[in-house]
Amino acid sequence: MSSFVDSAQLHAKAGDGGAGCVSFRREAHVAKGGPDGGDGGRGGDVWLVADHNQASLLGFRDHPFRRATDGQHGTSKRMHGSNGKDVVVPVPVGTSVYSQDGELLVDLAGPGDRWRAAEGGLGGQGNNRFLSNSRRAPAFAEQGEVGEERWYNLELKLQADVALIGFPNVGKSTLISRVSAARPKIADYPFTTLVPNLGVVRVGARSGRPQDATEYVMADIPGLIEGAAQGRGLGHDFLRHVERARVLCVLLDLSDYAPIAPHEQLEVLLGELGSYQADLLERPRVVVGSKGDVAAHHLEDVMTISAVTGAGIDALSAQLAGLVIAVRQREAEVSDHDVVVHRPIPDEITVQREGESSWRVGGRVAERAVRFQDLTDDQALAEIVRRLKDLGVDRVLNRAGVRDGDVVSIGPLSFEWWRDDVSAGLDRGEHHRATRRERLARHGRLDGAQEDDGDDL
Repeated sequence: MSSFVDSAQLHAKAGDGGAGCVSFRREAHVAKGGPDGGDGGRGGDVWLVADHNQASLLGFRDHPFRRATDGQHGTSKRMHGSNGKDVVVPVPVGTSVYSQDGELLVDLAGPGDRWRAAEGGLGGQGNNRFLSNSRRAPAFAEQGEVGEERWYNLELKLQADVALIGFPNVGKSTLISRVSAARPKIADYPFTTLVPNLGVVRVGARSGRPQDATEYVMADIPGLIEGAAQGRGLGHDFLRHVERARVLCVLLDLSDYAPIAPHEQLEVLLGELGSYQADLLERPRVVVGSKGDVAAHHLEDVMTISAVTGAGIDALSAQLAGLVIAVRQREAEVSDHDVVVHRPIPDEITVQREGESSWRVGGRVAERAVRFQDLTDDQALAEIVRRLKDLGVDRVLNRAGVRDGDVVSIGPLSFEWWRDDVSAGLDRGEHHRATRRERLARHGRLDGAQEDDGDDL
């Protein structure tokens, strides 16, 4: 079974937030102690971190689940619950993260790049947080927020210094085994290599001075065939590993056993590279004639090597090393980069119609506003109304076309929506009071004592 895996799935589950506590001081000689419930702890996050010590996605093939720990609940005496622990998931440099729909979310292209795959839930506030001059004994607290839970598709694009490109059975595996310690499977039939092989090549080391050597990573890319850019012969799976290579080494089969002439091989290979990604043709590249010991064709201005006899191998390694050094120097000048998030997780408030007279409000900020433990508590409902109005949910519903009497749901809370020319909002009691004030004002009999104190919501 191969130990190299370049695509896998990840299930990221962040920790849930701890619940806030409802508690009041109970001490000797304190007749009416105030609220002292503590806050719940925040749930842990799940982070992906690009690590150069990771070579493949093998660890996700059979175990895709990664979960952070939950936050602890708050307790009395204003004791806050501890936060959940984050989970840091190392992935190979060059890992791209996609949604289940195939949308690219983030590209972890450099060592140390970090991306939060699942955000932990906020801890709930204890009843001590809701103490005010008008609310002396709040008997409610917030529930902890549920942590995010998401499935992702992971794809690895190797970041090699040199990518060996050529038709099947052109001698790529033999070459990498000759210049490095890599020992890929080698046979005399096409498609021997089904996954990329990596080898470290050392060039220019003097006796006793290994620090003078230049090292670079060479990748043996499985053989390409005509139509690879359109996916033929697993072409896309193979070509994506070429995307990050600094230098391309194109091998042409010079023997009589080649399926087509060397110049036609070059034309096909360059055509496939250009069709897959046009800027690949702008990468530094070296064109090499392979199998020089049994060559039946000769190309002018093209280096000829034989991985079997070793002819031309040292010269090719030195030439590739020079190109790699030049590219590395250019990259070092612009080495600073930010992690590119292709689709940030939206946090805005949304409204979606669920039925003829029912609507659902989405968005984490709106759902956080209603996460109370007891939605039947009048004080909690009054706090929900205040929060939603401060967030502008009433204006969003108005623009969406919600009508009086429609049912609106936010998280576990459902209520009837009412509005008129004087007031618009989520509070039906406020709707009735505003209507009465308007009616009394029209008759010149507006008096605070005459107002109807309706129930909230």
